[in-house]
Order: sequence, then structure tokens, then C-alpha cells
Amino acid sequence: MELFLNSFEDLAEFFQWDRARRRATVVFLYARGATLTDPHGHVARARRMAEEIIKLGPPPLTTEQWRHGRYVLTCYFDDLVDSSSSNRHEQLAVADHALREAAELLTARQASWTGIGKWLPRRLVEADPELGTKLLDGHQAVAERADPTQLVSAVDELLRSIGGPLREGTHTGGSRPQQGDHEGEVHARRAPGLSADPRRGSSTSAVRGSRDRRRL
Repeated sequence: MELFLNSFEDLAEFFQWDRARRRATVVFLYARGATLTDPHGHVARARRMAEEIIKLGPPPLTTEQWRHGRYVLTCYFDDLVDSSSSNRHEQLAVADHALREAAELLTARQASWTGIGKWLPRRLVEADPELGTKLLDGHQAVAERADPTQLVSAVDELLRSIGGPLREGTHTGGSRPQQGDHEGEVHARRAPGLSADPRRGSSTSAVRGSRDRRRL
């Protein structure tokens, strides 16, 4: 059992913070959870507030977030195309990241809530039953048969629906790699530097090479 403690006065700000993440995990708990006791009506008011947030939906991605998301997903798409069944660890890691990034962009395209863990497949199918299922089936095919064909096709379909692959790169922060750095040793096509992923709070290497680029 988990216990979440919030004062009613803090809930409005907290719900807005939760909405900004585009997952609204706690908001859904308040809106869909079972009320055990509510002597002063606070839970009922919180539930109405949560239901309004859910009805409002997640905030749209900014233009820069869209460009960055397309770029990152294109990177994973290219790596997935290049992946080999002889290196299962690498192939599975790339497939996982491709699915997560695709989920972020597909739910954003549909103005739907996204999710992580067990909620990722649920939100994907809710947002777009057809393409969401294709992405999930494609990921499963990589896991079970080392076959990326279906996932490659589904990611390609998604990318084309949101403006197409983007390989020029984005630069939203950080510094350029210094000569001799791990990234700087790639002599093929290269993006400006490190791009911070605004949704996951991590840094994604904005480095892409040609299909026959040296594996790092």
C-alpha cells in the first residue's frame, strides 16, 4: 500500500505540475480512486478538480520539443534499422528506447496522456489503437524473434505522420563535444552537440553517422 498525503490547498498547484509531465499519474489517482471516507467533502472537491484536469488534457509539445522528439526518434529508427540479431543486448536496448520515444510522440500527436511502465502500452492503445498496437507488436517481435521489421515500419509510419524523419539535429543546451571526446571521434554526419531531452530530464547524444559508421 502507498500513502499520498496532500493538503487541499496545495492540490491545484500539484495537479498543474502533474499535468505538465503529460502523464498526470496522481491526477488519475484522485479522479478514479475509491473514496474510503470524506467527512468534510475535501475528497469530492479534489476529485472534481482532477476530473477537470483530465478533461483538459495534457499540454501540447512546443515546436522545439517536436523537433527534438523527431530527431531523437529518427536516431533510434536508424539504429534499429542497423541493428543485428547477433547483438541482442544492443538491439533490445534500441527497441526499448524507440518504443518509449514513439509513445511520447504518438500520444502528443493525439493530444492524449502518456505513461510509463505498465501504463505505456495502455496509453498507446488508447491514443491510437491501430498504430499503438503496431508499435507494441513490433517491440514484441524484436524481443521474441530478434526481428525489427515490424517496429521499423511502425516508427517510420509515425515519423511520416509528424513531419518525417529529422537528421539535422537540435541543440537545446550543453556544450559541443571537444576534439578527442567519444562523440568527437565520429567523423561522419554529426549534429551540434548534446541535446537535453525535456521529457526525461536526461541528455541524449546528438551524434549520427552514416549507415556504415563505426560502432561505438
